[in-house]
Amino acid sequence: MTAPPTPETVEVEFIAPRHLAGGGDPAWITVPLHRACGWSYGHDPLMPRVILSSPDQKALLRLEPAPGRQWWTLHHTSGRDRPAWYASFGARTPVEIIAGFTDALTDPASTAPVADPYEPLHRANWTSISTGAPGLVSPDGKAMLQRTDDEGAWFATAALGESRPLWQARFGDHTPARLIAAFTAALADPHPVPRTGSPYSLPTRNPSLVTSTVREVPAVQVASALEERVHALAARRADPPVNPSALRRPPTRNGHTR
Repeated sequence: MTAPPTPETVEVEFIAPRHLAGGGDPAWITVPLHRACGWSYGHDPLMPRVILSSPDQKALLRLEPAPGRQWWTLHHTSGRDRPAWYASFGARTPVEIIAGFTDALTDPASTAPVADPYEPLHRANWTSISTGAPGLVSPDGKAMLQRTDDEGAWFATAALGESRPLWQARFGDHTPARLIAAFTAALADPHPVPRTGSPYSLPTRNPSLVTSTVREVPAVQVASALEERVHALAARRADPPVNPSALRRPPTRNGHTR
């Protein structure tokens, strides 16, 4: 048992592996896209959704609660050397893993060559799947990355068992490999992710599946984490579009805290 937090501290639970940590706070993605990367948003206050569009109007990110469907969907228009592509993520996909993808997408200095999405997983000791589509499985057997064929779509999934799926991420045939590699690097990252709020929001508390460490963290540190992320991403740009007075957040789905 941990002592109850004081008014100056917040009880934070750090969960590993991160693919079993649950979704987290959508603001970890939506707020930096708006404030650090210049994505614009519009919303209908009567609809529980967020729609963000990139400054060049080539990418559109939609966050929309829809039972039985992917909650995050990003569509990108075709370019001079690439057809249109898409990526989507289930509701319980940890925001830290989705952020690996969106941070790479919005990095103005990215000159990375075509990357191998399997490489970060090989380094993290993921192993080949013995049956079905080619791919890799995590050391705990709860997450997989697969591809339909050599030129096809990619799928990342996490599940507690055959009948207990948690989330799936999908990447269309023409999604840039470097972005999928950024996603898999975030997926394989061994560092635990923080979660606050109701413990019942976690997919599992089984100690044989997840490692949970509860700490009392200064409230100011918890409150400033998102702001620090915004400024770190804005610093990537020579002329960042951050407006210090734009403290208003894009709306996010209720019920998630980071």
